Amino acid sequence: MGAHLHFDCFSGISGDMTLGALVDVGLPFGDLVRGLKRLGISGFQLRRRRVRRAALHATKIDVVLRAGLRAPLSLKQIHTVLSKSRLSEQVKLQSRTVFDRLAEAESRAHRVPKAHVHFHEVSVLDSFVDIVGSLIGCEILNVSRVTASPVNVGSGTLQSAHGILPAPGPAVAVLAEGIPIYSAGPPRELATPTGVALLRSLTTEFGPMPLLSPDAVGYGAGDANPEGWPNVLRVFLASPKTRQPREQDRVVHIETNLDDVNPQTYEHVVERLFRRHALDVTLTPVIMKRGRPGIVLTVLAAPDHAQAVLDVLFEETTALGVRVQEIARQVLPRRFVTVQLPGGSVRVKVAGLDGGRTKAAPEYLDCKRIAERTGRPVKSILEEAATAYRRSRANKKDRA
Repeated sequence: MGAHLHFDCFSGISGDMTLGALVDVGLPFGDLVRGLKRLGISGFQLRRRRVRRAALHATKIDVVLRAGLRAPLSLKQIHTVLSKSRLSEQVKLQSRTVFDRLAEAESRAHRVPKAHVHFHEVSVLDSFVDIVGSLIGCEILNVSRVTASPVNVGSGTLQSAHGILPAPGPAVAVLAEGIPIYSAGPPRELATPTGVALLRSLTTEFGPMPLLSPDAVGYGAGDANPEGWPNVLRVFLASPKTRQPREQDRVVHIETNLDDVNPQTYEHVVERLFRRHALDVTLTPVIMKRGRPGIVLTVLAAPDHAQAVLDVLFEETTALGVRVQEIARQVLPRRFVTVQLPGGSVRVKVAGLDGGRTKAAPEYLDCKRIAERTGRPVKSILEEAATAYRRSRANKKDRA
């Protein structure tokens, strides 16, 4: 089991803030420089300096470029550089995932084909280095689990290659789908596409800080220094323990008995419940009073989403009363590893057990999408993804 890294995005996130925070929390600067040489790109140099943002001191990493290296990069060019590099396969794969996310976001935000996207929002080599450097940093620090707070995306407007845009910009708005965001502080952009794409690709859990015993705290700064505002990214790094207490959180257990609902509507009800952020939904057949067959509909939800779940149950079913109970839940630490298959990439959810053991399961929806595109059985895709993960884990052990 590797280290646990938690991102505290109270002032957003960007690529250079992430790189600075990793160096500040303990990433050896010399190891980072040597790791980036494996990219096989010349014409840039890293510079480290200490800066102050309001009341906080932080590390700022600058990528100093040679003249003529500021042209936008295409996705094809980025993939070519990564393929020719001497980076580890894991960093190559993670880097491709980040840039694929960015390309998809730019494509949707600006209505252009994904293949024609040029990364104006990560337009120059310094942002490219920020992304790859951050992933190298996580590898050097042996990070196996990444969690994050809700992300402060800022407000107001920003100047971009496309003109004046609202903050958060269109690409960040797309990348932020499905994760908790909010706006606070000075009216300016606080979260960049680079930072949010990195966060989406690394993080498995968003929300309040989970249980951890940090060994170090780091602060990373970007270029912006708004007056009176601590514009930094804070990270907490916890090293693996021989035996860590399992995490415990609180969930709401919601349950109701139904015996007069058209069974055809259950699929719709379940879909609506998951759209309202239900953690789990089950339908259990039972025999109710006077021998009538019925269904016990059970939902688990985070406390913040319990009211939305109750609204669905009262609107969509015949329930007149619902049983609600807040309960404790123990959970295993989880992370995602992406494996590449013919036809696309598949995320594999990896849960940590005691003694460094793990158990893993490919994400069904990723496998389903590949099956639909290729016409192959989804069962085969699931098996291939599991095999690819086991092979990548075995290769990593061999290299160690």
